[in-house]
Amino acid sequence: MSVPYTTPPSLAPGARVALLAPAGPLADKADLDRAEQNARALGWEPHAYPHALARDGYLAGDDASRLADLNAAIRDPRIDGIWCLRGGYGVMRILSAIDYDSLRRAPKAIIGFSDITALHLAVRARCDLMSYHGPNARAELTPFSRESLARAAGATGATSVARDPFAGAPPLTWLQEGHAAGPLEGGNLALLCSLIGTPYAARLDGAILVLEDVNEPLYRIDRMLRQLILTGALGRLSGLCFGAFTDRGDESDAAPGALDVLFAEAAAHVRGPVVSSAPVGHVPDQWTLPLGGRAELSPDRGLALVVR
Repeated sequence: MSVPYTTPPSLAPGARVALLAPAGPLADKADLDRAEQNARALGWEPHAYPHALARDGYLAGDDASRLADLNAAIRDPRIDGIWCLRGGYGVMRILSAIDYDSLRRAPKAIIGFSDITALHLAVRARCDLMSYHGPNARAELTPFSRESLARAAGATGATSVARDPFAGAPPLTWLQEGHAAGPLEGGNLALLCSLIGTPYAARLDGAILVLEDVNEPLYRIDRMLRQLILTGALGRLSGLCFGAFTDRGDESDAAPGALDVLFAEAAAHVRGPVVSSAPVGHVPDQWTLPLGGRAELSPDRGLALVVR
């Protein structure tokens, strides 16, 4: 099934971008300063929200404060896009109170990854809105990551080639060949699994699913992939793309290539193509994925965006 998602307006030079932290806290003001510099380097005008530097344990302020910043940015007609400062944890705690009606009436680009996956899935489930799985605003952007983000979310030209955020990446590793076409979906594996059975669950029928994660040992990755297998979700996909699974901890008791074995087991449940080694996740060079955009996955083109 292909859902006609709404494309938010491009973030052209001069776009006003909200910088806010709906999940975990920043380390210090230097993170916020870097985020503002990143926005300006992309030609955008940054607007840091009141609780951007707040901290409440592992959260960037209490739920009410983080929600207030996010809803204020959604409702403000002067704001063109929302660039999340970091991931961590916390978006799930505020999903039920986000002003989806306002976002549906006036769509805005939303950028971020990791825990921000919960927000990406929610805005598609509640608003049918495309969003951008890309670097968080506080990141030290490499030229590769900056270019992919600019191509995905910015006004970089009139042709689909000029907008292609997947250009210049190393070749993908093919686990299962074939051709897939469908909306891009996915992000952080743990968040995607955590939202199964909720009103914010990923729409996976006919999708090209992209997965990444960090700080998850092999047995947890195994458990989460097995959850997708047992729900039948993988069998409903058009294609599957594995990104980076970094910082997995001590694997001294794991057989060589154990992660590849898990990928192969998952691939066996997908009817279409399956690839790995995609530059997605907690890595310096990362693609920005226009989640909800129609894409193709094929041996001759790799992953290619068809419709924004």
